[in-house]
Amino acid sequence: MDNRRLINIATALLIGASCAVPVLADEYWDQRVSLFELLPVHEDDIVFLGNSITDGGEFNELFGMDNILNRGIRSDLITGVEKRLGQVTAGKPAKIFLLIGINDVSHGHSVDELARRYERLVKKIREESPTTRLYLQSVMPVNNSFGRYKALKGKEKRIVGLNERIKDIAGRHGAVYVDLWPGLADADGNLNRDFTNDGLHLNGRGYRVWTHSIENLVKE
Repeated sequence: MDNRRLINIATALLIGASCAVPVLADEYWDQRVSLFELLPVHEDDIVFLGNSITDGGEFNELFGMDNILNRGIRSDLITGVEKRLGQVTAGKPAKIFLLIGINDVSHGHSVDELARRYERLVKKIREESPTTRLYLQSVMPVNNSFGRYKALKGKEKRIVGLNERIKDIAGRHGAVYVDLWPGLADADGNLNRDFTNDGLHLNGRGYRVWTHSIENLVKE
């Protein structure tokens, strides 16, 4: 088994979660990308771009808008979004709501390295679709009391540090920084247990809180 396959198996386990029958991350990524290739983006579309947290959202129904496209892919990384970005930017969409980085945090990268990769992605979005209104959403809080995602244990400060850098990146590149923590975090800065059943992904109530918090930005 080559190194790439080993890496993909590890990624497919969603930063530490156990699965009875693992699905390789590259297989799922390829499946989704091949589908998105057949579904072009248009200038009046609003694109939600990210990883599994975006992938799991039914945004058309949550917002009641037909021009919202979900371009989330489970287990994706900043570099994965960068690789498939052309599928989105080719259509010069009206808005992009980006939420990416938690899987990168789980891989142990420093805040400096995470910020470097993130800013490179933002620059690419700006270069390829300069008229798109870009919203950089903060990486959401996690709740490690569930014990599900071992690779995120002890990395809460790294998430906070990355969000500080994302805010700076937004300012430098004419994007809007969206802080999702006020609605989702508890008093201790963890993902509120009412909004998750695994400490990372959102349940229905969590998606409601998220979408309510950005509704004015989506519909303005």
